[in-house]
Order: sequence, then structure tokens, then C-alpha cells
Amino acid sequence: MLVKVFGSAVYGVEALTITMEVDLAQGTTGYFIVGLPDSAVKESIERILSAIKNTGFERPRTKVVVNMAPADIKKAGSAYDLPIALGMLAATGQVPAEELDQYIIMGELSLDGSVQPIKGALPIAIQARKEKYKGLILPKANAREAGMVNNLDVYGVENISEVIGFFNKTQELKPTVVNTREEFYDAQSNFEIDFNDVNGQENVKRALEIAAAGGHNAI
Repeated sequence: MLVKVFGSAVYGVEALTITMEVDLAQGTTGYFIVGLPDSAVKESIERILSAIKNTGFERPRTKVVVNMAPADIKKAGSAYDLPIALGMLAATGQVPAEELDQYIIMGELSLDGSVQPIKGALPIAIQARKEKYKGLILPKANAREAGMVNNLDVYGVENISEVIGFFNKTQELKPTVVNTREEFYDAQSNFEIDFNDVNGQENVKRALEIAAAGGHNAI
């Protein structure tokens, strides 16, 4: 059975949708990833198989070929673990494949099935909305960043079992809602570093405050 799952690759500040085609073929057990994957992507097979097994599902026992398209663009990083795993589960009938094409799915898997953070959540979300995907599924740690993009359902997950339950209709995922006005308003008066953290140096701090207030050269 051939299944297609969609992810995203970040190049600079823009994202490009990646199609992962997972096909089960006749022959002895073997796992192959093609489409210019880097070492991190090739190594994902062992992480994926362990995550599937440790969450109580069956790993494929036949030949599995994963094609990452477009094949002429290099795929880097470990964020493709989750979509490839779902493709395998759908190809083996453990997850229904009907709704997979409505979502962009990204996430790095640990051996126990937990989902680790990824990079580039914001451009991925922007591209997903641009291409009119129904939603974006990614690690919970990245959900607020991606949730800045409106008109897109963003689901943050902590474990692959949550995603499986979502597509199997046995578990509900709530979209992450971010009030961008409040976020930016709070950020205006919230700073990681403050002059209150500096003991002494009153003359220097006063000079920098005057320079900042008047737009003068601090030097």
C-alpha cells in the first residue's frame, strides 16, 4: 500500500513542502529512504522503529521504501521522524490514511515515542497556511511559535501515540490559540536583561539611558 504524508523543509526564512511517499513492497524486511536524505534522515529508521514498538504498535515486517519528494532537494535534520512513522503505520493499516493529506506533520522522535522540538516552526506554519492545509501537527514545545499564524489549526503533541489517537478518532487534540496582540504587548515590557541586574556602575548606566533616550551614539 502506498501512503503519502506531508512535511516541510526550511531553507533560510522560507519553507518548502516535502511529500513523503511510503510504500510496502514484497521481499525480505528492509528499510530504504531515497530522495537526497542526509545522515540524520537515514538514521531516523532506527528511532522510528523503536518508537513504534515502544508505543505498542507493530513495525512493518516487509520491505519499506520511503521517497522524499522533490528528490532533487537535500533533506536535512531529524524533524521528518514523525511523518515517516505515520506513513509506515498508515501503510500497514494501523492508522487510517484518508485525512493524512490534510496536515503538515513534523517532529523528531525519541525511542520511547516522545516528540522532540524542531527548528523553523514559524515559516513551516506560514507555508502550511499558504498552501491551504487544514492543520499543522508538531511538537508541543513549538506550538506557540507556530500558533502565531492565524487561520491554521496548530496542534502541539508530546508523544506519537497522541497523533495516532487523533487520526484513529480515539483522542481529541485541541488547537493552540495565541493572542498575538497580547504576546507582542507583553514582549514590549519584558526583557531578559535589565539594568537592575547590574550592581553599581551608576554613571555608565545613566550615560547609556541618556544615549538611548536621545538616540545618541553610545561611544
